[in-house]
Amino acid sequence: MDEFSVRDEIAAFVVERDWAQFHTPENLAKSIAIESGELLECFQWNAEADTDRVRDELADVLTYCILLADRLGVDPNQIVLDKLAKTREKYPVDKSRGRSAKYDVL
Repeated sequence: MDEFSVRDEIAAFVVERDWAQFHTPENLAKSIAIESGELLECFQWNAEADTDRVRDELADVLTYCILLADRLGVDPNQIVLDKLAKTREKYPVDKSRGRSAKYDVL
């Protein structure tokens, strides 16, 4: 997609169908949870899930996350970078490398 970003493509898709009226923050958050459950279901009985199905469900989760960010007026890239900076502080490399312990027990 050279001319438009993923965000632009999703926005156009929604506008074409007049679906923005249904995209309240509450509805979008619910949709993220529902689609996350469907993604998790891919691994329910088999650790090696169908890659195509996982891709589809992951795309659904990401789409709803992008829609929610747009609805809230936040830049998804920026909020991820902001959160990553906070997480780096909680999990300094010298204390957390190779460990899965929570930050309060490092």
